[in-house]
Amino acid sequence: MPLAKSDPVLIVGAGTFGLSTAHKLASLGHTDITVLEKDNRVPSRFSGGFDLNKIIRSEYIDPFYTDVALKAIRHWQTNPLYQPHFRQVGFLNVVTGEAPAVVQNALHKYNQSVAANPAFNGYLVPCPDADAIHKVAPQFTGALPGWTGYLNRLAGYAQSSNAMQAVYGACVQLGVKFALGEAGEVDELLYETAPGGMKCVGALTKDGKGHQARTTIVAAGGFVANVVPAIASQISAVCWGVSHIQLTPSESEKLRGFPVTTVRDIGFFFEPDPATHKLKVCYMGGGYTNQKNGLSVPYSTLAESEYVPEEDVRQTRRLLKQVLPHIADRPLVDTHLCWVADTSNSDFIIDFVPGTTDNSLAVLSGDSGHGFKMMPIVGDFAVDLLAKGAQELPRWRWREPEVEEGRPKHIAWRATVTVDLSSTPRAKL
Repeated sequence: MPLAKSDPVLIVGAGTFGLSTAHKLASLGHTDITVLEKDNRVPSRFSGGFDLNKIIRSEYIDPFYTDVALKAIRHWQTNPLYQPHFRQVGFLNVVTGEAPAVVQNALHKYNQSVAANPAFNGYLVPCPDADAIHKVAPQFTGALPGWTGYLNRLAGYAQSSNAMQAVYGACVQLGVKFALGEAGEVDELLYETAPGGMKCVGALTKDGKGHQARTTIVAAGGFVANVVPAIASQISAVCWGVSHIQLTPSESEKLRGFPVTTVRDIGFFFEPDPATHKLKVCYMGGGYTNQKNGLSVPYSTLAESEYVPEEDVRQTRRLLKQVLPHIADRPLVDTHLCWVADTSNSDFIIDFVPGTTDNSLAVLSGDSGHGFKMMPIVGDFAVDLLAKGAQELPRWRWREPEVEEGRPKHIAWRATVTVDLSSTPRAKL
């Protein structure tokens, strides 16, 4: 039976995917939507999207995602809800002279992915050397040793937390209800026996309240396996370190306007935020896991993630010395781990949970560190699933993962392999 506009819908998670889905359903006239969120505020600080900014670009080795990301960028450019939070400063995609062959090859494939698409005609600028890069980013005062790559002007970044806050406000205006903190943290999903399996009828939260629903959608990011344990073999919680440098207003103004820059063999950074004057910089690496009983799970509290590994600091200093040496030794502030839900091939999982009947339980997961840019259209993916009653795209179906030695396969576009946090010293800042 199709989902009626008056049927109760429960969404677990007020992050990127959850907020986008709630807003889309409410915009289509659904009148009984409740979002459960374990944080005591929205947007959720447990969400990988809760950040100062996120890269918005279309470079993918897989042309399928190039097309999907391009569609999302059009929304960032024109949708009144998202456009105020998008800065089309361009995306500078480069490697250093020390980049290994696998990273150089990935850069080449990224360049090809946009160069082959007519939508990027006139937007791509070759940057074969440091002189060319200094022309498109005169704010860079470093030597840029061996840097080479290209600039994509049809790209930039979003002020991510601000965008999520805007979508949350729009959801409230459309009548979406939110339960937060203990009242929004799921203790367990509720099921009833039904012909052919189990029917999910809602969720029980930590405060002891039962929330009934015709359809429950779990969009809990790296915490998805806490709510739907059966997905644990497909999802690995992975994190990256995030750091910032506090600049003065004058310093911030002098650096404004350079493209968001990814140095694929080291890390990435953004122009200073105009409100806080903080410059965000991140070591790229392969990410970190937190292995427990053979699975990687996020830390359960926000406080546990308020640090970065020692390696992140070393690589961050290395990057800054090459590009902005005058701030390379500044204190790093607001350091924290950003958790995502990783799949073995970076494909999303947007599907109904096998063994549940009547399309009563769905998951939106597997952002794999590239989901935020899709925020304007992720809700469309969810609505499409609910309308069709099945996932027609094989790549987004519930599946069994490929593994290497019991853990998700290394993804080629990442500079290094994933390592566990237990083997990585914490930075002393």
